[in-house]
Amino acid sequence: MTTPYQIILCTYPDKDSAEQLAQLLVNEQLSACVNILPGIRSIYWWQGQATSAEEYLLLIKAHRDQYQLIENSIKAHHPFEVPEIIAVSIENGLPEYLHWINSCHSSI
Repeated sequence: MTTPYQIILCTYPDKDSAEQLAQLLVNEQLSACVNILPGIRSIYWWQGQATSAEEYLLLIKAHRDQYQLIENSIKAHHPFEVPEIIAVSIENGLPEYLHWINSCHSSI
């Protein structure tokens, strides 16, 4: 059974900008929680060549209704021309945790 919740994955090139976005999303109650995983090594194709970079991966837990606002915030504050923004539906989860996600959003 799919829930109305999601995890949005987004990478950032540095700790400061990752933390700024995480604070923004939580303070604006767009996300209940953002985990920042340091030391991610990304290897990807960009502008005709393979490249690699150390990045920070953000795991943004939110209600699905918040997706567009979160995407807009990332695009407005991200240093990359094309930021990674991938939403994955949460299929199952501890009901109390999912309820907590819901309770963190003032508009839901």
